[in-house]
Amino acid sequence: MITEANKPLLTLRPDFATIADWIVPESSVLDLGCGDGTLLRYLKNKLNIHGYGIEIDTHNILACMKNGINVIHNDLESGLSGFENASFDYVILSQTLQAMRNTEYIIQEILRVGREGIVSFPNFGYWKNRLQVAHGHMPVSSTLPYQWYDTPNIHLCTLHDFEQLCQQHQINILERRVTNHDRKVTLFPNLFGVLAFYRFGHTTL
Repeated sequence: MITEANKPLLTLRPDFATIADWIVPESSVLDLGCGDGTLLRYLKNKLNIHGYGIEIDTHNILACMKNGINVIHNDLESGLSGFENASFDYVILSQTLQAMRNTEYIIQEILRVGREGIVSFPNFGYWKNRLQVAHGHMPVSSTLPYQWYDTPNIHLCTLHDFEQLCQQHQINILERRVTNHDRKVTLFPNLFGVLAFYRFGHTTL
């Protein structure tokens, strides 16, 4: 349910509502690269989840603590060795996948620690991104706001690329949602989608 209190937040981050749609109330959630804990606070208020965040930036850690969010200081690139197998219902990586150096490793760690994983990322295949590349420039947009020389994004991908990675690792994609701002995209999602969301489970082996 969208409350009056949540409306400003959902205007700022409409992707939060998509992620929340996939989470069962009172679940356990681990948010990787949780920032200031806004997503966990939203899920806690909306779904009464029990959550932890992992964050490397000390300013964000302090913000999490002020927001009443349990947060652990850790570098995601080193994995999730401090967590036992299947210790959370959901592990979320929201708009951070493209900034990871060890992409395959973190996906495997998500599936080791969580019953399900939820990943979101900007779709590099969006037609406006393609158009900027066709004109000889790296894309700059609301979801890719950095210039080429100062971007933290090192592994940009399209929907097709991510799904190919999942296929190679025999990962079950349970659900996909593609949006253009706050609208769902069903027609040619790899061309018209700005943000991609995937809910996935353990390997099919």
